[in-house]
Amino acid sequence: MKNIIKTIIVMFSSISLFASANAGELSVSGTAKATYNIQGGKTNAGKGLGITNELNFTASGETDQGYTWNYSMELDPGATTPTGSTDTSPGNAQNDDTKLTLSTPYGTVGVFISEGGLDVEDAASQSVYGRPTDIGDPSGTVDNFTIDSYNNIQYHTPADLLPFGISAKIAYATDLADTSAGSSGNNAGATNTNSATNPGTTATEMQVKATPYDGLTIGASYFEFGGQQGTTKMDQNAESGAYYATYATGPVSIGYSQAFRADQLKDDSGTTTDDVEYYDQVNYSIAFAATDDLSVSYERETSEVNKLDDTSIEQESSAVQLAYTMGGMTLAVSHASHDNNAYVTGDNVDQTLIAVTMAF
Repeated sequence: MKNIIKTIIVMFSSISLFASANAGELSVSGTAKATYNIQGGKTNAGKGLGITNELNFTASGETDQGYTWNYSMELDPGATTPTGSTDTSPGNAQNDDTKLTLSTPYGTVGVFISEGGLDVEDAASQSVYGRPTDIGDPSGTVDNFTIDSYNNIQYHTPADLLPFGISAKIAYATDLADTSAGSSGNNAGATNTNSATNPGTTATEMQVKATPYDGLTIGASYFEFGGQQGTTKMDQNAESGAYYATYATGPVSIGYSQAFRADQLKDDSGTTTDDVEYYDQVNYSIAFAATDDLSVSYERETSEVNKLDDTSIEQESSAVQLAYTMGGMTLAVSHASHDNNAYVTGDNVDQTLIAVTMAF
C-alpha cells in the first residue's frame, strides 16, 4: 500500500512540475423529482409527499500536454449536515460530494471528498426506478463498508489498457475521522475515535470490472480497514466484499450479485453470543424494455444476519416497477414488500411509490 501511495504522489508531483492547465468549462446538471410514498403494515408509516432536487456543478479542462481534468461538486438540500458545519437548517443546500480528477496516459488519479465508492454490492440492479432498499423504504438493510464514507485518494487504470475491457481501481482513506463532506482546502482532519464504523485508522477499497464479450459485464470489490487502534486483541477484523454479473440481450437485461460483510469482533472477553459475525446479501433482478419509452422490472434483495450463537434472520425486499419516459420526464410506479425489516421477525411492510422525475 505504501508503494501505491508513493506512486500516486510521484504522479501528482511530476505532472505539477511541467503541466499548465488551460481555462476549463463549467456546466450544471441534476434532477428534480416529486414522489408520493405510501407505506402500510406493522409500522403503518402512512403517506408522504416529497421533492428531491440535487444540483451537480461540473467543470473540465485540458493541460498543454493533453491531460484532462474534471471537477464535480454536488449541492443537496437533503444532505446530512457536514461534520464541523454550523448550518442546522435542513432546507439549506449543502456540499454533498466533491471530487477532482486528472486523467493521463498512465491512468487517472483523484481526490474524492465523501465520494468515489467502489463497492459493487448493488452494481447488478436492473430496476427501472431504484433498488427496493434505496427508494425511501422502511428496511434496515446493513450494507457493505464503502470508501465514499471517508475522504480518499484514488487511482484508476487507463481505458483499454487490458484485454476484455478489464479495468481496476484502488482507493485509500488516509484517516477515517476525515469524513466531512464540506472539507475545503487546507483541511486538517479530525481526531480519530475507534467505533463500529471506524474499526481502524485507514481504509482501502479495490474494484475490478471486465466485459468478456458483448452484453456481459462482471466485477468484484473488496474493502478492508487498516491501522487498528489501541492494543485490544481482535478475534475478527471488519471487512467486506462483493461480486456481480449482468447480461443484456435485446430488450431483456438480468443481474445477480452477492455481498459479504464481517463486523469487528473483540476477543472472547469482549463479545456476547448475540454479536453479529457477518452479513450475507444476495440480489437478483430482471428488466424488460417493452418499447423505447416503457420498461418494467423485478428485483429481489435478501440480507441475512448471522450471529455468534448460530442464529440467523433473513430480511427480504422485492419490488415490481414500471417506468415511462416522455422526453426529459420519467413517470415511475413501484410496488414493494419488505419482510423482517431491520432483521426483526414479523416486521413486514408494503410500499407503493409514485415518482415524477425531470432531468436537466
